Amino acid sequence: MALRIVKGSIDRMFDKNLQDLVRGIRNHKDDEAKYISTCIDEIKQELKQDNIAVKANAVCKLTYLQMLGYDISWAAFNIIEVMSASKFTFKRIGYLAASQCFHEGTDVIMLTTNQIRKDLSSPTQYDTGVALTGLSCFVTPDLARDLANDIMTLMSHTKPYIRKKAVLIMYKVFLKYPESLRPAFPRLKEKLEDPDPGVQSAAVNVICELARRNPKNYLSLAPLFFKLMTSSTNNWVLIKIIKLFGALTPLEPRLGKKLIEPLTNLIHSTSAMSLLYECVNTVIAVLISLSSGMPNHTASIQLCVQKLRILIEDSDQNLKYLGLLAMSKILKTHPKSVQSHKDLILQCLDDKDESIRLRALDLLYGMVSKKNLMEIVKKLLIHVDKAEGTTYRDELLTKIIDICSQSNYQYITNFEWYISILVELTRLEGTRHGHLIASQMLDVAIRVKAIRAFAVSQMAMLLDNAHLLTGNTQRNGICEVLYAAAWICGEFSEHLQEPHVTLEAMLRPKVTTLPGHIQAVYVQNAVKLYASLLQQKEQAEDKEGALQVTALMIERLPQFVQSADLEVQERASCILQLMKYIEKLHVKAVPVSEEVTALFAGELNPVAPKAQKKVPIPDGLDLDAWINEPPSESESEDERPQTIFHEEEHKHSKHRHVEMDEEELARRREARKQEQANNPFYIKSSPSSHKGYHDTPGVDHIPVVQIDLSVPLKVPAVELSFPGIPMSDQYLRLEEERRHKQKIEKDKRKKKKQKKERRGPHRRHDSLQTESDEDIPPAQQVDIITEEMPENALPSDEDEKDPSDPYRALDIDLDRPLADSEKLPVQKHRAMEDQKSPEENIFSDQKSKKVTKKLKKEKEKVKRRDAEKKKSKVKDDKKRRKSSPVTEDKEPTEDDQVFTEPKEKTEKSTADDSELDFWLSNTPVPTEVEPCPDLQTAVSEPDETLKENIQSEEKEGPKSSKKKKKHRKDKAEKTKDEKKSKKKKHHSDKERVEAMQNGTLDDEPLPPMSNYTLLADDSYITVTYDIQGNLQNESQVVVSVIFENKCNSYLKSMEFNVLDSLNTKLIRPEGSTVHDGIPVPFQLPPGIANEARFVFTVQSVVMPQKLKGTLTYIVKNEDGSSHEKLDFKLHFSCTSYLITTPCYSDAFAKLLESGDMKMSSLKVDGIDISFQHLLAKICFYLHFSVVERVDPCASMYSRSIQGHHICLLVKKGENHVSVDAKCSDSSFLSNLLDEIKEMLSKKC
Repeated sequence: MALRIVKGSIDRMFDKNLQDLVRGIRNHKDDEAKYISTCIDEIKQELKQDNIAVKANAVCKLTYLQMLGYDISWAAFNIIEVMSASKFTFKRIGYLAASQCFHEGTDVIMLTTNQIRKDLSSPTQYDTGVALTGLSCFVTPDLARDLANDIMTLMSHTKPYIRKKAVLIMYKVFLKYPESLRPAFPRLKEKLEDPDPGVQSAAVNVICELARRNPKNYLSLAPLFFKLMTSSTNNWVLIKIIKLFGALTPLEPRLGKKLIEPLTNLIHSTSAMSLLYECVNTVIAVLISLSSGMPNHTASIQLCVQKLRILIEDSDQNLKYLGLLAMSKILKTHPKSVQSHKDLILQCLDDKDESIRLRALDLLYGMVSKKNLMEIVKKLLIHVDKAEGTTYRDELLTKIIDICSQSNYQYITNFEWYISILVELTRLEGTRHGHLIASQMLDVAIRVKAIRAFAVSQMAMLLDNAHLLTGNTQRNGICEVLYAAAWICGEFSEHLQEPHVTLEAMLRPKVTTLPGHIQAVYVQNAVKLYASLLQQKEQAEDKEGALQVTALMIERLPQFVQSADLEVQERASCILQLMKYIEKLHVKAVPVSEEVTALFAGELNPVAPKAQKKVPIPDGLDLDAWINEPPSESESEDERPQTIFHEEEHKHSKHRHVEMDEEELARRREARKQEQANNPFYIKSSPSSHKGYHDTPGVDHIPVVQIDLSVPLKVPAVELSFPGIPMSDQYLRLEEERRHKQKIEKDKRKKKKQKKERRGPHRRHDSLQTESDEDIPPAQQVDIITEEMPENALPSDEDEKDPSDPYRALDIDLDRPLADSEKLPVQKHRAMEDQKSPEENIFSDQKSKKVTKKLKKEKEKVKRRDAEKKKSKVKDDKKRRKSSPVTEDKEPTEDDQVFTEPKEKTEKSTADDSELDFWLSNTPVPTEVEPCPDLQTAVSEPDETLKENIQSEEKEGPKSSKKKKKHRKDKAEKTKDEKKSKKKKHHSDKERVEAMQNGTLDDEPLPPMSNYTLLADDSYITVTYDIQGNLQNESQVVVSVIFENKCNSYLKSMEFNVLDSLNTKLIRPEGSTVHDGIPVPFQLPPGIANEARFVFTVQSVVMPQKLKGTLTYIVKNEDGSSHEKLDFKLHFSCTSYLITTPCYSDAFAKLLESGDMKMSSLKVDGIDISFQHLLAKICFYLHFSVVERVDPCASMYSRSIQGHHICLLVKKGENHVSVDAKCSDSSFLSNLLDEIKEMLSKKC
C-alpha cells in the first residue's frame, strides 16, 4: 500500500499541468491537432485514476481545451466528481468546467442537484459562493425548481458576500422557473433595504431587469425606489433606478410630477456623463407622459437640451452619438426646443464618423418646417454630391425623401419643386433606392392632381433620355424610375405635349435590356398611349396617322414577344394580336378608338397592404380540408405524373461532375486564350513579364501585380445631366417671390382692417403677429386617398407575441396574496430516531402518553368552546337579519369566513395600490401615521402552544400546572373577543420572527406619530427635521429638513448653514469654506412645503450633540423684498444614529452570550398605554425591531451606523416599564437609555 502511494506521488511529479499543456501547444504549431489529440489521450488515462488531485488537474486542462473549441462533453461525469471534492481548490476547478460545458441537454446534470444543495448549506462561504457562481451558468428548469428554496434561504445569510450572489442568481432561477417569482419576491424586496450596499445594488439590478419587460407589475415599488434614488450615492444603482422610472412613468403619469425635481437636481449636480444621459432620457419620458398635465416644463426641457448640446460638442465620439440620440427623443414632443440648435446638427453632417452623420440626419427629419424645408433639402443635396461611399449616399437619399413626404407632404408648398428634386436624385448612379424614388413619383402624380401636367412632362423627358439610366442594369438600381415614368405617361397621357415621341421612346429596341417587370409596364402603358393617340387621330380624321401608329406598334412589339420574362411575353403577344385585329378594322374604315380607350377608363385606387389578411373566411369553408381525395401512402414512384418541363433533368445535371483529361484542359485553355486575344475590352499583360504563366495551372502561380495609385480610390457620385429638365434651385427663388407676394397682400388686408378698426390694442396686437407655418398655404393640394379594403373586413390583427420569450412567463401579478399552492417545494427527509436506552424509552413512552392524553383533553375543550361560540353567533345573526334587512355593513363572523376570504384577499391586494396612490397624491408631509398592516401579531398553531404549555407543566410539577391552567383560561377568555377577525397563519420559526420584526400589534389602532421634530419657526416659515443614518457610509447621516411657508409671500434665496464641531461637520460643495451656507435648491410659494436633504459627517456616535445654525432667506411680496434670518439648534441624538435592522432569534441569542456586551437597565413609572403601543413607539421613534414577543415582554434589536449592537428586553408592568439593555459600548448605552427614558416620559 505504501509503495503504491509513493509510486502514485512519483507519477504525479511527471504529469503535465496546465502550464505544460499551454507551453506544448505553442511549441507544436505545425502539428497542433496531433499534439492535442495525444494530450487528450493522456487526460483520459488521468481521469481513470482514483486520486482526486490528478482528476482535478486533468479537468483543468480539459477546461482550457474547451476554450480552444474542443468538445469535452464526454468528461461530464468526471467533472461532477471534481465538483464533489472536499478541497476548495479542486471544487473550484470542477465548477469552472461545469459552467463552461454543461447545458440543458447534458445527461448527467441531474446528478448535481444534491451536491449543489450540500455546497449551498456549507459553513464555508467560499464553497457556497463557488456553487452559486457555477449554478448561474448551467441552471435548468429542474435545478431551479429543486434549489429555489435553498437559494431563497441564502438571501438572508449573515455574510453579505453570499447574500449578494444569492440575490443575483435568483434572476436566472426566475427565468427558468417562473413559479418561484411570487414566493421569493417579498424576500427580494427586503434586500432593497439591506445594510450592505453590494446586496442592495444586486437587488436593484435584479428587479430592474425583471421590470424592463413587465414594468406594470413593479409599480407598487415606486416609493421604495424613489427613496433609494434620493439617498443613494452609487451612480450605477442610480442609473438602474432611473431607467426603471423611465419605464414606469408611462404607466402612472402622476409619478412624473414626483420625479421632475430630483431628476433636475441630479442633472444640475452630477459630473458623471452616463448618469446625466439616463437622467435626461427619463426626464424626456416623464415630460412625454405629462404633456397635458404639467404645463410649466419648458425650463426642464431647456435644461436637457443645454446639457445635450454640451455632449454633442464634446470631442468624444461616443458622447456625441449619445447626445444626438437623446436629442432625437426630445424632438418628437418639443421640436421647437431642438430647432434652435439646427446649426449644430448641420455641423454633425460633416463629421468623419458615419454613425454620427446618420444620427444627425434623423434629427433633421424632425426639425423641418414649411419655412426651412427647401433650405435643408438643398444642403442635403450638397452633401449627396460630396458623400463618400454608396451606403451613406443611399441613406442621404432616403432621408431627403422621408423629410419631404412626412405627414402626407405637410411641409411641401410647391410640388413642382419636389418633382424636380426627385428627377435630380435620378442623376445618382449606383444607388439601390431607385424603387423609392419611383414610388414617390407615382404617389405625387396620383394624389396631387394639379401637378400631373408638370409630372408627365418631366417623366416624358426621363423616357426620352432612358439610355442615360440603363448603363449597367445589374449594378444600377436607378433604372427603377423608368417604371414610374412609363406608368405616369401612360395613365395621364392626355397631358403629353408630344405623345408620338414618347411612344417611340417606349418602344425602342434598347428597352429590352431593362428588367422584366419594367418591360411589362412599358408594354402595358404603350397601349394606353396608343389608345390616346388613336383617339386623337380619329377625331382629327387622320386615317394615315392612325395606320402609322398601328404599324409602329406591330413593328416594335415582336421584340417583347421574344423576351425571357413570361409576363412580358404574355402581355406583348396579347397586345400584338389586338393590334393586328385593329389594323384589319382600320382597313375596313371601322372606328375603334372608343372601344380601345374603354379598356383603360376609370382610376384605380391603391389596395391596403393587409387587405388579403382581412378577407373574412366564408361560412362552411375549411382551408385545411383536402379539395380532392388525399393520395394513398402506397402510391409508387412509377405512378407519379411526369414533369412537363425538364426541371428534374436540370437538377440532376447541375450536380454532375465530368472529369477532364489533360488534352481537354489544354484545348479549353487555348480556346480561352484565343477568345481573350480577340476581345478588345480584355486588358492584356505585357509580353515581357511572366510569359508562360497561363500554361501553369493552379492559383498559387498567378502573379500579384502591385498597383500604384497617385489618386485615392473613391466611388464618386456620378451625376447625369438631362436636357430640358429644370434644376430645383430656380424653385427656391420662385417660392421666395411667391411668399413675398402673399405677405404683401396680407399686409394690405391688415392695413384695411386697421383703418376700419380704430382701437389701439387690436392694432398693437396685430403688429406683433409673426408668420407661422400654418400661414403659408401650399401651391397645390394633396388628395388623401383611403386604401381599399375588402367587404366585411376583420378587425386589425395584432402580431402575436413570441411564445419562446422567457420574459412572457414572468408577467405575474406580484401584489396578489400568495396561495398555499404557490409556495416553493421543500425537500423533506425522514427523521431518524435516536438510539435510547431501555429505561429512557420507557420513560419517554410514559411521558408521551401523558402528553397525548392532555392534548386530547385540551383539543376537546377547544372544540366545545368553538361549538358554543358558533351557536351563539348564529343566533345573533338570525336576530340581526330579522331586525335589519340591510346587511351590507355587517362584520363577518367565523361562520362566514369561507365567504369573506376573497374579500380579505382583495383588500390585501389593493393595499399596495392605496399606499401608492397616497404617495403619489399632492398632499403635504403626513403628521399622522396609519397602523402598518405588516405589524400584525403572528398567531402560532394551537397544537404547538398546547404542547409547549403541557411540556412546561410536566417540568414544573402539578402545583404550577394548576395555576397555569387557571391563568390560561382567564387569558383565553380575555383575548377571545379581541382576536375574532385575526387570520391564522402557519409559519416556521424563522418566518414567525420575520412577521414580528417591527412590533407585533393587534388590530387596535395606533396613535398618530411623526419622526419630524420642530427645528425653528417664525411668522414666515416653519422648519422641521429628521435625522437618518446613511446605509452606504458609516460616518455619514442625512438630515431631512422640511421648509413650510406660512405667509402669503414668496420665500426665495434660502441658505442653510450650521457651525461645524470637531465631531460633526456639514458636507458643503467643492470650493466652499466652513462659513459658507448651502443654498436650498427651490423657492417656496405661499402655503407650500418642500423638503431638502443635507449630509453630515460624524466621527463618533456614542455622544449626543447640538449644533448651532442659521437659515437666511428673502421674503418677496408686492411691497418689495426683505432679508430674514432664523437661528436654530440642530440636535443629533444617539438614537438618530440607529438603523432599523431585522435580527433572528438565534443571532440575537449569540449576541447576548458573547462577553463583549455591557449591561444597564432603567425603570420608568407612570406608563399607562398598552404594550403594543409601547413597542410601536420604541420601533418608530428609536429605530428598533422586535426580535421576539411574549406578552408582557419583548426582546428588541438595533444597530448603529458604526456597527454598535444594541439589545433590549422591555417588560411592561401595571403602571411602569423596565428596560434591560446590552451594548458593545458603555457610554453609548448610557446615553441611549437616557434618551429612551426621555421618550417614554414625553410620548407616553
